[in-house]
Parts: sequence; structure tokens; C-alpha cells
Amino acid sequence: MKAAFCGNDNASAYDISAGVLKNVCFVDALNLVPHVFLLFITFPILFIGWGSQSSKVQIHHNTWLHFPGHNLRWILTFTLLFVHVCEIAEGIVSDANMKSRHLHLFLPAMMGFVAATTAIVYYHNIETSNFPKLLLALFLYWIMAFVTKTIKLVRYCEDGVTFSQLRFCITGIMVILYGLLMAVEINVIRVRRYVFFMNPQKVKPPEDLQDLGVRFLQPFVNLLSKATYWWMNTLIISAHKKPIDLKAIGKLPIAMRALTNYVCLKEAYEEQKKKVANQPNKIPSIWLAMYRAFGRPILLSSTFRYLADLLGFAGPLCISGIVESLQNRTDTTGKSNETSTSYLSSQDFLKNAYVLAVLLFLALILQRTFLQASYYVTIETGINLRGALLAMIYNKILRLSTSNLSMGEMTLGQINNLVAIETNQLMWFLFLCPNLWAMPVQIIMGVILLYNLLRVSALVGAAVIVLLAPIQYFIATKLAEAQKSTLDYSTERLKKTNEILKGIKLLKLYAWEHIFCTSVEETRTKELISLKTFALYTSLSIFMNAAIPIAAVLATFVTYEYQNEATLQPYQAFASLSLFHILVTPLFLLSTVVRFAVKAVISVQKLNEFLISDEIGDDSWRSAESSLTYESCKKHTGLHTKAINRKQPLRHQLDSYEQPPRRQPRPFETDDIAIKVTNGYFSWGSGLATLSNINIRIPTGQMTMIVGQVGCGKSSLLLAILGEMQTLEGKVLWNNRNRYSVAYAAQKPWLLNATVEENIIFGSPFNKQRYKAVTDACSLQPDIDLLPFGDQTEIGERGINLSGGQRQRICVARALYQNTNIVFLDDPFSALDIHLSDHLMQEGILKFLQEDKRTLILVTHKLQYLPHADWIIAMKDGYVLREGTLKDIQTKDVELYEHWKTLMNRQDQELEKDLETDQTTLERKTLRRAMYPRESKAQLEDEDEEEEEEEDDDDNMSTVMRLRTKMPWRTCWRYLTSGGFFLLFLMIFSKLLKHSVIVAIDYWLARWTSMENKTGDSIERNRENKSHHVAVFSTLCGAGIFLCLVTSLTVEWMGLTAAKNLHHNLLNKIILGPIRFFDTTPLGLILNRFSADTNIIDQHIPPTLESLTRSTLLCLSAIGMISYATPWFLVALVPLGVAFYFIQKYFRVASKDLQELDDSTQLPLLCHFSETAEGLTTIRAFRHEARFKQHMLELTDTNNIAYLFLSAANRWLEVRTDYLGACIVLTAAVTSITYKPESGILGLGLLYALTITNYLNWVVRNLADLEVQMGAVKKVNSFLTMESENYEGTMDPSQVPKDWPQEGEIKIEDLCVRYENNLKPVLKHVKAYIKPGQKVGICGRTGSGKSSLSLAFFRMVDIFDGKIVIDGIDICKLPLDTLRSRLSIILQDPILFSGSIRFNLDPECKCTDDRLWEALEIAQLKNMVKSLPGGLDAVVTEGGENFSVGQRQLFCLARAFVRKSSILIMDEATASIDMATENILQKVVMTAFVDRTVVTIAHRVSQILDGDIVLVLSEGVLAECDSASNLLLKEDGLFTTLVKTNK
Repeated sequence: MKAAFCGNDNASAYDISAGVLKNVCFVDALNLVPHVFLLFITFPILFIGWGSQSSKVQIHHNTWLHFPGHNLRWILTFTLLFVHVCEIAEGIVSDANMKSRHLHLFLPAMMGFVAATTAIVYYHNIETSNFPKLLLALFLYWIMAFVTKTIKLVRYCEDGVTFSQLRFCITGIMVILYGLLMAVEINVIRVRRYVFFMNPQKVKPPEDLQDLGVRFLQPFVNLLSKATYWWMNTLIISAHKKPIDLKAIGKLPIAMRALTNYVCLKEAYEEQKKKVANQPNKIPSIWLAMYRAFGRPILLSSTFRYLADLLGFAGPLCISGIVESLQNRTDTTGKSNETSTSYLSSQDFLKNAYVLAVLLFLALILQRTFLQASYYVTIETGINLRGALLAMIYNKILRLSTSNLSMGEMTLGQINNLVAIETNQLMWFLFLCPNLWAMPVQIIMGVILLYNLLRVSALVGAAVIVLLAPIQYFIATKLAEAQKSTLDYSTERLKKTNEILKGIKLLKLYAWEHIFCTSVEETRTKELISLKTFALYTSLSIFMNAAIPIAAVLATFVTYEYQNEATLQPYQAFASLSLFHILVTPLFLLSTVVRFAVKAVISVQKLNEFLISDEIGDDSWRSAESSLTYESCKKHTGLHTKAINRKQPLRHQLDSYEQPPRRQPRPFETDDIAIKVTNGYFSWGSGLATLSNINIRIPTGQMTMIVGQVGCGKSSLLLAILGEMQTLEGKVLWNNRNRYSVAYAAQKPWLLNATVEENIIFGSPFNKQRYKAVTDACSLQPDIDLLPFGDQTEIGERGINLSGGQRQRICVARALYQNTNIVFLDDPFSALDIHLSDHLMQEGILKFLQEDKRTLILVTHKLQYLPHADWIIAMKDGYVLREGTLKDIQTKDVELYEHWKTLMNRQDQELEKDLETDQTTLERKTLRRAMYPRESKAQLEDEDEEEEEEEDDDDNMSTVMRLRTKMPWRTCWRYLTSGGFFLLFLMIFSKLLKHSVIVAIDYWLARWTSMENKTGDSIERNRENKSHHVAVFSTLCGAGIFLCLVTSLTVEWMGLTAAKNLHHNLLNKIILGPIRFFDTTPLGLILNRFSADTNIIDQHIPPTLESLTRSTLLCLSAIGMISYATPWFLVALVPLGVAFYFIQKYFRVASKDLQELDDSTQLPLLCHFSETAEGLTTIRAFRHEARFKQHMLELTDTNNIAYLFLSAANRWLEVRTDYLGACIVLTAAVTSITYKPESGILGLGLLYALTITNYLNWVVRNLADLEVQMGAVKKVNSFLTMESENYEGTMDPSQVPKDWPQEGEIKIEDLCVRYENNLKPVLKHVKAYIKPGQKVGICGRTGSGKSSLSLAFFRMVDIFDGKIVIDGIDICKLPLDTLRSRLSIILQDPILFSGSIRFNLDPECKCTDDRLWEALEIAQLKNMVKSLPGGLDAVVTEGGENFSVGQRQLFCLARAFVRKSSILIMDEATASIDMATENILQKVVMTAFVDRTVVTIAHRVSQILDGDIVLVLSEGVLAECDSASNLLLKEDGLFTTLVKTNK
């Protein structure tokens, strides 16, 4: 066929006799002129422009969009492009009806398409490089295009072409679009004045774009980049080169920061408060406040959602159109009219299959773009809301009245829940919010379309779906219940596991590990039963989701067949199938959304209660924030990441916003008095005065001591002065100079999760000299030296746990370090021993504070310090008993003075005892033991390395990157096989079978509809056919529904079995591990395997695995089905497959990094909230609220930016996979239309192509999730490779005499001991002989090997040479259980387990009550236990906290006695107890153990002076061995020196 511009089948085509504009072809040619003009002008500019792009200075300059009408222009241009596509299609379809090619029908439209694309590219480049003058070219183009199109429209009107013709409509729309674009261009000239005006407008980029730290560009990029997340490409691709860190994601744009959103929400909430101010019973509505602050984006998101849902129905409609048009094409094959200008009507145009295919493609692209935009907007709004709520909660916490927290109205747990759970519930509710109103519309539309296709039978199918929906809701509620009970059991299991790990040394020494292990296993069994319920409901939920559409389809088609005379057409069948798929999703989601809505309502109630709870009084005498503390907080924002340097003004904005109006204090100018309280009555919020009639004065620059019995109101007095209590009456007056300047150390030490240095300087400027003076005064230097990173070590919840005394000294150091006029110390000596107290008093208080002339108020019980006080306040039962100097009191109140004297004498006696027990050395020892082997670090870091690294050792970047992109298949395989091969096989087989059956159902439907339309048989035959088809269809559907249930159950069952086996193996491996493992591995790390990792394996992996296999198999079966329908599709599949591979590869790596960032930034935020609530009084006393708020805002923003990037990455992926899906649909449709298979098969192919778009992104998302979750399996597996202790001996347990060791004779022959094969020996060639019944002492300096020798008796360490023979049996030959169960030991740290006293003494339940009472009597505990409720069955709390340390040590003695062993080993058993308890212990050892061999490892040499034999160790070698009296005769002996230095 020849081609010519005006066609060559009509001579009159080039005739212009009637006038140039009367010739249609000429008018079309005229339409080419503007397009050619634009291309001619813009191409050189574009190339020059792109060449000079590199000269841009600022990083984000190229995303700066500042021409007015920017978004409108993009929308209009996209619409224009769409209309051009329609024009091209219309031209081509019209041309197909001609005898020869008429290029003028579609060539101008094609040029128009190219020109419109060029126009938007050109505009974008001009805007980002800021050359507005070049926009004139576009202005001219719009005018020319508008004029030429108008001429064409006028020409059509003259020819009598009307709206019924498509070409007329298209031309009309184009005129409007060009006109609007022209208007946009005029508006730019009007606003920016770049031409025709004298003074052009100057513009500056927004603050965010000037700040190079802002990397989140979604709000600033153009519409196309916004819709496709194109700006994310650089980040996602860079993740391949190096991991994404906080620096890479930068900081939040100002509009999304917590502060900005907080101000918004706060204003809306204050407005609500004003509304209900006059109605006492009503509370301000948070819902309305949230709507006022965040309503607009939610409406925008809902609009996007509606558009997406409506476009979603284009799929079924286009499928039915394509199938129908192909069905009809076979019937009508004649040519249509052949005039030179044939005008198509819209109906004819939409009957063309190719047109429908392109429309389907465009509709899918648009639908997916709108859907992702809707998701993004809700998520961004949700994150903004969460930031605002967190800031609101935090500000409320800082103003909470102390009584609320102390009286238990508001517990820390509730506050933590508000932060961690309630805010997230509201955020999730916002995410799902648009579904609430979009779903009903979707369901109604779906049902209308179905009814349109299948009439009444469609309603039957819809009824099936609607009736089964409540079951979904019921399952969802049951799921929530099951999850809750699982949580309770897992909490209990963790508590038990934690106890085991803390007391593992004792359990091993007593051979009790199996008893405790069984107890954990019992709880685990209960947890597994609960998990089974959870798994059952989960699988039912999955089953319902898969089975409902099958059931609905079955009901519908069977009804249709028997009800209607007409046969079921393929286009009806597949369009309705597609509609059913669309309908099921909202119904499945509805139950979830309703559940979240209910939770959100409850969360808002809790928030309301919290926000209207009592606040601290505003008439506190210390007025608002001072400029002084401001400067200090500016210098020190406590964040480590360089990326987060906030702009200064924001902080001031917050403070100016947040300062409550405080009454000006009434100052008094007498300089000698710092604080004065007159006629004070103070209460803890109950209305009853805790302190009454307080009249005191605190002299300036002197030390005031407050003394009195426990509970007489000393601490309350301090807090009343600080304004923490409710003032019922009276005044607290502050001297003007002192108002702001207070340092305070609370009775209960409070530390931040920060370094030691940060805890001490607490936001003040760092002064090295001062810092050193303070740490020396508080004797902190030796403790700091023990820490692995000195004073840069993290302490607190996430750091290293310090003892009470160490924590208290840090708090006192903090108060001393601050440069304040007044220092409050609340009982700073309570947790310190006498040496430290004296040192602190002398160096810290008398020297450091007094030299600075600072006013000190000290609450204490240590009366021996009274002589140092300048002023004394004696309290009793909430009132002041006496006030004055010690001399005053001596003269005025002799009785009180005498009472104090007797108390002082008693304290002095205690001192003498105390001097012997050096508590500090002990604390440091504990700390050293906690720090001790830090080789663990190396061990842990290795654990995360991939197994493959063993194969090649070059750890260059490429290897690391290869590992980052590789799926952990080996770990996956381990996980799957740990569920058992049978279940694995069953899962794979049932999955494959289910998907085959589902494909068979659809295939059968295709054959059935195609065959029924062809057969021209008799009615009788048709009826038989119908019954046959319906029977097979019903059978297949039934099988499909059954298999849905089987597969969902097998996956969950396999997951459960795997979880059960992994936990069982982990627990047994850990319990049987060598003691060295527990010394070198931090407890938290082991616990993590049992908590977080086990939780992931229990609850998260099975659903992910199910979803992954389901979506993968669906995609594969879809591709198979399309290829079966049109084999040519396989050719197009290759490039699509490659694209898909790269998208998932890049996404997985980035997603994993962002997921980790989100998790790691969440913890500091939650910790900051809980530590603030704990240290409220301290923060308020120091006046550091502003600094803490600032830190909270920074932590919130850091967490929010990580979460925002994660959700943007998910959108990035989904947009790309959705577009790929749309391409698959387009290629499938085009190849099928060209290839022309049976109409049924064609419908089937298209239906499957449509489902692919839904499932492609799920394949990648689930793959990425699984990769992260497999990390948990890998961590658990890394512990499973650990070597266990060798429990088997060479002797059979039956060969060991029942009563061994009967005598208690011990021979140590040439003993060499080490902790591990690769470590140096700790004992070298030790030889000793201990006769039965001897009392032996072992002593030596720290690290000489004393404890190692005691562990050698129990084979807790590696005996690699020599042997220990007890009663003639070499202990190395015995099974471990036998050996350890026959010896007794008392350890230095008294360990009790939660349970009963009986359980603690005899967990094996072997002994009679009499035996237990006898043991308690020997340990002097009988009377105390008798007085407890329940006697032997009295409760012991976790760690035995309800008994004193001394009592716990005596219980351990009783425990050792219950086990009637002839050998008792005491490992520094008296180190942590007072003198009285130690005397009892010594007495018991001498009497009750008189006939037993006792080996005592001495903490103090004085304990073993009366022993029969003393072994003195030095650096692992036995230095001396003889009786104590003989050893003391050696003047220069090691023992003599030890005795001298210790006395």
C-alpha cells in the first residue's frame, strides 16, 4: 500500500480551489508547524544546557522548582500526552479503513506527542537551571499550537462534524489544553516578571534545599519524580557500594520535623481545650485536634485512593472488551466505508482490541501511580502525627506532678506503653484510614459491574463473599487473643531463662542445669500450644483469603448455568473472575482496618487520660529558664551523628512556645540566707500535709545537714524546696542570685544512657581540671580505669551495669561538677562504705564545695559527720524538731544530743566491723569480673560474617558487597530442614498441587466457555455438556478449597516444628556450654537469642515464607499460562525478567540497611523517654528541660527519617514492579490480539497478566523480609556450633559407690589447669594432700589461681595435666553429673531463684521436710522462715531480692548442708556479708561440718588462721603449704606478708 501525506486514492485531496483552509489535509499540515518550530528551537538549547549542567554549585539546586503553576503544568502536559496518544490511535484506526495510507491522519499527532514531551523536558531543565527568559520559546509554541488547533476545530464545525465523532472531541479537548498551558505561561510572566517588565522578581531557594544535610527530596522534586520516586535511585544504587548509614539519609525537611508538627497539633489541641473550658465534664477531643492538624493530607490521600480504585475497574472492563471484540471479529470481516475522510465514533474506536490494550496499559500505570501516592501520603502523615504526639507526650512528662509518678497513678510502664504502643497504633490507624471510606465504594462499584455482566447470579457470588466476611473478622479477633497469650508465656519463659543464665555457675556446680532446663521447656510447651492456636488462626485467615474467591466463582457460575438459557460467554467469565479478585481484597482488609480502628479509639482514650493528668504547680519560686543554662545546652547537644546539626532558631521557638507562665518570685535581698521557708505545709497531692508547719532558713555558703529517722520527711523537705510538692500553705523564698543555680543528687541514683563523662558533666562545658578534681573526690578514678573505654564507656540501660555505690558516686560527682550556687545531696552516703564516705566528706564536701563557698544542703543518716555541719535541721514525723548549730542543740536540747551520742557510738562499733568488709573492693571486683574477658567482642563480630568467607580470605570491598547482595540460601535451607524433611516435602508438594488445581479451575472455565460457544448440538446434548462441565468445575473448586486449607496449615505446622526444634537445640546447647562461654559472652546477647530472635522464628518467618511461596508460584503460573496462550510472549519476557532481577537485587540491599537503621534508631528514643520519666526530679532541679526536649526532638527526627526512607524505598520498588506488571499486561494483550488464540484462552492469559501486577512487588518485599528474618536463624545457628562440656566419663555411673566420697580425702597430683586449649595455664604443677575431715585454707593475691583451684574440683576448667583423686577415684574419669552432684560449694555471690524456699534448698525434691528444717536451723534461719507465710513454701522473689545479702548467704549454707557431702568448698563465701553473718558461718563450719573436709578460699587471711593446713598460691604455683602457725614462723614467707598487709 502506497503512503502519501494526503493519501493517493483521491484526486481531490490536494485541491485548494475552495480556499486553503477548506482543505482538511492542509489544515493537518498546518498543525505540524508549531511542533516543528518547537523542536527546531529547543534541541540546540537543550544540548547546550545539558553540557553546562555540571557547573551547578549547590547539591540540591537541581531539584529547586520555583516557577508558579508548576504542578498544574505537569498535569496538563500529561493530559495532553494522553490525548495525543488517543489522536494517534484514532488516526491509525481511521487510516486502517482507507485504501491507501493517509499520513495526515496520524503524523501531526505523532509530532505533537514528541513536541509535548520535548516541551516538558525543556521546561524542567530551564526551571532547575533558573533561566526563565528561555520560557519565551514555550510561550510562542503554546500560542501557535492553540491557533492552529482552533482553526482545525472551526473547520470541523463548518463541515458539520459533531460531538458523536471522536476526532471532533479530541480537537476540542486539545484547544482547551493548549489554552490552559498558554494561561499558565502568562501567569509565570506575570509573577516572575522575567520579560516585558523592568524589575524581574528575585527568588531564593527554600531553607531545606540550601541545607546540604537534607537528603529527603520527595517534597521538592517535580511531579514525575514524585510519582516514580526517581530521586531515590541514587540512594538505592549507592547502597550497593557501601551500606546506608544515618549520614547518607541526612535529616528531615523542616515541614516534617517533630517540632513543626508538634506546634501544629498543639495549637489545634489548645483550640479544643478552649472550646470545652466552660464545660467541666467534657474533655478536649484529640480526634478533632488531629483532624485540624493533619486533615488535609488525609483528604488528599483519600482522593488518590478513590481515583486508584476506580481505575482498578478498567482491568476487567478492558479484558471483557478485548475478548468480546476478538470473538466478534471472527464474525464480521467486511470493510467499512471507504470515503476519504472517515470519522470514527467513540464506540467504534473502543471496539478496537489494540486500542483497548493500550488503554488498559495506561489505566494500570495511572492506577498504580495513584495507589502508591495514596500510600505515601498516608505514611508521611502518620509519621508526622507520631512525631507530634511523641513531642506532646514528652512535654507533658516534663510537667507531670511528682506525686502522679510516686503515688502510682501514672506508672513508668504506662508511659512507656504510650510511647511505644499507643502512638504506633495511631500511626497505623492513619496508614489504614483511607481504606475505611474507599472500601465501601470499591465494593459497591464491583457489585454493580458484576450485576451488569451476570445479572442475578452475580449477587449470589457477592453474597457468598459478604457472608464469609464476618468469619474473617472473628478469626482476626481470635488471632489478637492468641498473640496476647503467647506473649504472656514467652515473658515467663524469658524470666526463667534469664534466671538460669544469671545463676548458670551455681547450676553447673550443683548439677542442677537439667532441672531448670526442664522448667523452661515446660513453659515453652505452653507457649507452643498457644503458638499452635495462633498458627491455626493464621492459616485459617490465609485459607479464607484464598478460598473465598473460589467459592464465590463456583456459586456464581453454577447459578448462571442453571438459571440462564444463554451460555456463559468468555468475556463475561473472565471479567467477572477479575472483579471477584478485586472484591476480595477490601473485604479481607476490612477486618484488619476495623480492628485497628478499635485499637486507635482505645489509644486516644489513654492519651486523653495522660494529657489531662495533674501537672506540677506553676508558682514554683524558681522562675523560668535562664539564659545561663541556655548557653551551656547549646554547646552540648548529646547526639553522636554529625548529620544531625539542627538549626538554632528551632530550639528557641520550642522554648518560647513551651514556657508556662510562671509568677515572678518574691525575692529577698538578705545575702546571708539562700532559701527561706515560712509556715510551709506541703502535700504529695493527696490533700493531706506530708510536711507541716515548716519554718526554716538555709544559710548562704554553708553546710546545712538535715537529719532524722527513716521516713520523717527529710527527702520530702528537699523536694518541697525544689517545688516538686504541692504547696498547701506558706512560701518558699529564694535569694535572687540562687534561683536558677541548683545541683541535685537524688537518693536513688539516676544515670543517663550515655558515657560516664557525659553523666558527670551533664550538659555543662567540659573543664579538665574540675573534672579530675570531682572524680578524685568521689573516688571514681579506680572504677573508671576498670571500664573498657575509660570514662567514654556507655553506662545505663544499654551500657554496662554498675553497682549501687558506683552509680551513687557518679550522681554525686554530677552535682559537684555543676557550677551552681546551691547543691542538694539526698543521702549520698547510703550506698557507700565507710572509707568512701569519709573520702567524699573530706575531699568532696569539706574541701571542694566549701572552697567554692557553695551552699550545701545534705540529708544523711551518718551522725558522725554532724560536727562538720554549720547548720542542722532535725526532722521528726513531717515537722522540724530543732534547727540551729550543734552547739545550740547541745545546750538547748540535751536529750536529743544524748540520743545522737548513743547512736554515734553504735555507728562507731559498726564502723570497726565495717572496716573489715571493704565493699568498694568488692564492687570493683564484680565490675572487673563483668568486664573480664573482653575477647568476646572478637567472637561476636565473627559471628555475623557469612560462612562463605572461609572459602576466600581477601576481604576487599567487592567480596563484602557480594555477600550483601547474596540471599542467605544456606541459612534458609537449615531453617527449612529443621522443620523435618517430611513436612518440607509435604509443604512443597501441597503448594505445587494447590497452584496446579487453581490453574486447572481457570483453564477448565476457559475451555467450557469457548466450547459452549462453538457447539451447535441439540438441546439434549447441550444439557449433558452443561452437567459435565459443571460437575468437573465443582470438583476442581472443591479440591482447590481443600488444598488451600492443607497448604496454609502445612506451612504454619512446618514453621512451628522448626521453631520448636531450634529453641530446644539452642536451650540445650547453651545449658551444656562450658562456663568460659558465659564469662566471655555478654548475658544480653544470649538473652537476645531467646527473646527477639526466637520471636522472629516463632511468629514472623512462617507467614513471610507462606506469602513468598504463594506470590512466587502465582507469578510463575501466570507467566506459564500467558506463554501457553501466546508463545510469542516469552520473547518479550526476557528484557522484563532482566529488569525485574536488577530491581529486586538493588532493593533488597537498600531495604535491609534502612530496616536496620529504623530498628537501631528506635531503641535510643524509647530509652530516652523512660530515663526522662525516671529522672524527672533531677532534670527539673537542674533546669535542663530544654536540653532534654531538644535531644528528644533529635532522636524522634532521626527515627522518623529512617522510617520515611524505608517507606519511600518500598514505594520505589512497588512503582517499578507495578510498571513492569503493566508492561507484561501490554505485551500479553498485544501478542494475544496478534496471535489470536481461542477467546477463552485469551481471556485466561489476560486475567493472569492482571494478577501478576498485584504479586510482583510482594515477591520482592517478602524476599527482602525473609532475608532480614533469616538473620535470626543464622544467629541461633551460630550458637548451635559451640562445643558442649564433656558430660560423659570413662567410668559408668553404676561403678561409682553410692556414698562416694565417704571419707573426703583429696590428693592433688601435679595439677595443671587452663580455661581453654588456646590459653595459658592458670595453675601449674600443684601438688597437695588433704586428709579426711581437715579444714583447709587457700589464700593468695588476686589472680593467683585460688578460684581456679576450686573450679578444678568440679572440672569446670580444663585439667590438661595431672589429676585430682578424691577417695581413690580420679575425678576426670567420672561423668560430670555424678561428680558435681556429690560435692558441695558455697559461692561468693549468694544466688537464689524465684520460687519457694523449699525449691531453693532442694530443687530435686529428694529430701524430707525434717532434713530441710535441720539445715535451716544449722544456718540460724529456722525462726525467720517459720515467721514467713507458708514456711518452707514461702515465696522467694527473683534473685532473692526479698531477703538481705546476709540471709541469702545463709540460705546458700543451708543448701550446701542439705546435700550431705563429705567435702565442702567455700569460695570467698564471706566476702559480701557483714560480720554477724560471717561469725554464724564460721561457727556452723566448725560444728556442723566437723567431720567433713572443708576447703575455704579466703577473702581475708584472718578467716583461715585456725585451719589445719594452709595452701598459699602465687601466680598459679603452690608457693607454701603447712599449718598457719608454722607458716607464720617464716619471717619473709608469702603467708606472713599477706597476714601483715591484711591486718
